[in-house]
Amino acid sequence: MKEQKKKIMIVEDDIFVMDIYITKLSQVGFEVVEASDGAEALKKLKNDPQKPNMILLDIVMPNMDGLTALKKIRSDESFKDIPIILLSNLSQKEKVDKGFRLGAQDYLIKSHFTPSEVLEKINKYI
Repeated sequence: MKEQKKKIMIVEDDIFVMDIYITKLSQVGFEVVEASDGAEALKKLKNDPQKPNMILLDIVMPNMDGLTALKKIRSDESFKDIPIILLSNLSQKEKVDKGFRLGAQDYLIKSHFTPSEVLEKINKYI
């Protein structure tokens, strides 16, 4: 029986950033699910019987921001054990701290990490 691909959900409203992560993660064999905001991510989580192995979650997004989505994900028994890495910009330290309190495992400052370094972080948690 063929081993099932690991699934990563990327929740990011910046199309350029999303494309970089999709390309890198797909190249190394991950299945990628994309969502452009927290509301779409929650909807996809609830409608997909196969949970992702990890979620990369942007903090600042339209409709539903990452911290609101994180809180909702962590409050749902079905999803509370999925590792979550926050994607942030340099100026969001207090939001990152709040993200840790809400249950995020780690964070990445988008401008400081190459896609390969992001991959190293992902492999640390799954």
